[in-house]
Amino acid sequence: MLSRASGRCLLHQGRRYVYAASLSTQTGQKVITLDNMNPQVKKMEYAVRGPLVIRATAIEKELEAGIEKPFKTVTKANIGDAHAMGQKPITFLRQVLSLCSMPSLLEDSSFPEDAKERARGVLAGCKGTSLGSYSDSPGIEIIRRHVADYIQQRDGQPSSWEDIILCAGASEGIRSIMKLMVQHENGIRPGVMIPIPQYPLYSASIDEYDLHQIGYYLEESTNWGLDMAELERAYTEAKKVCHPKALVVINPGNPTGNVLPRENIEAVIKFAHERKLFLFADEVYQDNIYADGCVFHSFKKVMKELGEPYCHMEMASFMSCSKGYMGECGLRGGYAEVINLDPDVKAMYLKSISAKLCPTTLGQAAMECVVNPPRKGDPSYDQFISEKSAVLSSLAQRAKMVVETFNSVPGMSCNTVQGAMYAFPQIHLPPKAIEAAKAAGQLPDVFYAFQLLENTGICIVPGSGFGQRPGTYHFRTTILPQPEMLSTMLEKFREFHTSFVKRYQ
Repeated sequence: MLSRASGRCLLHQGRRYVYAASLSTQTGQKVITLDNMNPQVKKMEYAVRGPLVIRATAIEKELEAGIEKPFKTVTKANIGDAHAMGQKPITFLRQVLSLCSMPSLLEDSSFPEDAKERARGVLAGCKGTSLGSYSDSPGIEIIRRHVADYIQQRDGQPSSWEDIILCAGASEGIRSIMKLMVQHENGIRPGVMIPIPQYPLYSASIDEYDLHQIGYYLEESTNWGLDMAELERAYTEAKKVCHPKALVVINPGNPTGNVLPRENIEAVIKFAHERKLFLFADEVYQDNIYADGCVFHSFKKVMKELGEPYCHMEMASFMSCSKGYMGECGLRGGYAEVINLDPDVKAMYLKSISAKLCPTTLGQAAMECVVNPPRKGDPSYDQFISEKSAVLSSLAQRAKMVVETFNSVPGMSCNTVQGAMYAFPQIHLPPKAIEAAKAAGQLPDVFYAFQLLENTGICIVPGSGFGQRPGTYHFRTTILPQPEMLSTMLEKFREFHTSFVKRYQ
């Protein structure tokens, strides 16, 4: 029997969802209230950690307290947290971090020499040779140099270490660049073009910084392709209400799992150049390519190979240790390569990040391992390659498993997951289910997701949290649960969807 409990504690305000809370009577007026606080903070949302996750956490506590449910555990398929879903750390990476954190282990013969070499290099770049010291605001110089070497080897194009900014995950790097654009001209806001569906970091940051969101729809019928006519439509319409200033591309795609072909990237670069748009290239899933015939092309490489005048465009690209084969989300390591900035603007940018002192040095050390892994002939090489290949091979198998399952369920359809860590299936909801959602004060995909959570323990993110074409309903799920857990999750999905549709026919 499907539960109606999902909406009890949720108040619906347009597209905002706020949990009701009991308020204790207090004397005196608070300095910061809902009426006088920053309105942009109230406006921003972050769907992957929204009300569904709050409810999922509450259900976990209910299960711990012995409350009976139709399931034993909660499966949090809402966020790309690989280790939380059972992925094991890469040995070499953790060895280097251990050595950096406790240098006395450098005398331990059980650690391989190449891991010690990396640790010594990181520590030599730290003030006082300690990871506990502040680094320069853009990061430890030797690691920035190794990032530039990595990019140069990847692209076959020069990279300057002075253009590399280490950051606490790619998210912080993205936000620090976007913040530079907060300048209203005659009351008109700058606009940022983002794909729809999009990763909610972008919509949340745009709201927080009081920018204007320009959504361009990806084409579901062509495996979430980026259509240039749609890009032009979005830009032309947005010019009526804002000053378009930046274009964001996520490749491989989140939440869509698409991988852009080179000709598409070339067209996007030419589009951005013609309209004087700053390019954000979110490339954190560059190692996660699964589908036959798909290849990762960095925006910088393509831009440089196009030559004049495109090679002089302003662009920032982003990478992280949270994704790929590493999955080290909690370490908060990442980098931005920021090229062709006006020198005066770059100086202001470096000043702005200095206010945060520096990114976590442990995250910086993690990025050292990502960009400077064991090389052939090193003691750790064989184990490293074996672990890396096993993770990516398993993810490829799980990507196929998810798509095949969803496409076999009546009332669901799912594009090929070409890359990244997610599937974004479409669900076809009966009219009565849409009416029931309206009566519950919820959007239809939100209603569906809460019902799924209450009846199966599976936590997903409704498509409305990422954006979708009007009249369509989707959800995002990760492909990260380990194969046995994923198989169980998908079978629960099949049973739930069949029961849900039957109930509302």
